Amino acid sequence: MKIICTGSIAFDILMTFPGYFRDHLIPDKLECVSLSFLVDSMVRLRGGVAPNIAYTLALLGEKPILMGTVGEDFEEYRAWLDSAGVDTRYARVIKGDYTASFYANTDLVNAQIASFYPGAMAYAASQSIRDVLAEKPGLVVISPNDPRAMDNFVAECKELKIPYLYDPSQQLVRMDSETIRRGVDGCHCLFVNDYEFELIKKHTGMGLEDLVNAVTFMVVTQGAKGSVIYAEGKEFQIEVVPPEAIIDPTGVGDAFRGGFLKGYSMNLDWLTCGQMGALAACYCLEQRGTQSHRYTTAEFTVRYRKHFDDQGALSSLL
Repeated sequence: MKIICTGSIAFDILMTFPGYFRDHLIPDKLECVSLSFLVDSMVRLRGGVAPNIAYTLALLGEKPILMGTVGEDFEEYRAWLDSAGVDTRYARVIKGDYTASFYANTDLVNAQIASFYPGAMAYAASQSIRDVLAEKPGLVVISPNDPRAMDNFVAECKELKIPYLYDPSQQLVRMDSETIRRGVDGCHCLFVNDYEFELIKKHTGMGLEDLVNAVTFMVVTQGAKGSVIYAEGKEFQIEVVPPEAIIDPTGVGDAFRGGFLKGYSMNLDWLTCGQMGALAACYCLEQRGTQSHRYTTAEFTVRYRKHFDDQGALSSLL
C-alpha cells in the first residue's frame, strides 16, 4: 500500500527536569502561573509527526511518501530520511525560514510541558494531495500540521475519494468544533489518545457510538494501559509490550501508528495490527528521541513472537 504521510516536520529539542511538575502547580493560581524549570539535559533531534510515522513504516519495509513544508535547515535531515527509506520528494523547502521546532520538557514520571514553533510548517496549506496523485495512494495520513492544511487535505481526500487517517492530536486546541467534525465525518480511520478522544467528544458533542459510526475503524491509545481498536462492531484491547527501559515517551504514539499501519497494509487482523503498533511504540520508548531506535524486520518479528502469537502472519516480513 502506498501511504502518504502529511503533517509536521520538525526538530525536537528535548529537555529533562529532575523533579515533578505537579509539585509546582498551585490549583487556585493557575490563571497567573509563572514557572521556570532548570533542566538537567538538552538534545536536538529529528522529529515531527509525519516523518516519525514514516520512519517506522520504512523500518518495517514500506516506502512511505513524506509531504510537508520545511526550512532551509532541512537538508541533513532529508538525507537521513532518504537513507532510512522514506521518500522525501514532496518535502518542500520554504526559502528564508526554519524547519518547525518542538520544545519538550519531561519530568520524572514522563509528564511533559511542550511548545511548538511552526516555522516553515505555516506554509503547508500551499500544498495539495493532487501534487502526488501519480503515486496512487492507498491511504493519506493527516496528522498535526498547519490547521488550514489539515482541513484542505480532508476536503481533497473526500473529493478524490482517497481513504484518510485522521490524527488531529495536538492541533485539537487550535480547531473549532466544525473543523474537527469535518475531519472525523467520513474519515477511514480516527487515531487519537484517550485524552484527545475526550476532547473530540466535548467539542463535537459526538459520543462513542457516533464516532464509531462515522469512521471505518478507530484506535484510541491509552499509554501504559495499552490501546483499544473499534472495528467491525467489536472492541479489541491491545496490551503494551513491556519495555526493557523507559527512556523517553516522545514520539511513542507516532511509532505505534507506523507499526499499526504496516500491519494494516499487509491486511492482517486487527489484533495483530495493534500488537505491531505496541511493539513499534516500545522500541521508541526505549530510546531518546523519536527516530533513534533501529531494528530489522527479523528482529522485530522475533521480539513480537516473544509476546504475541501471529500464527505465522509476520513471516512475510522476513
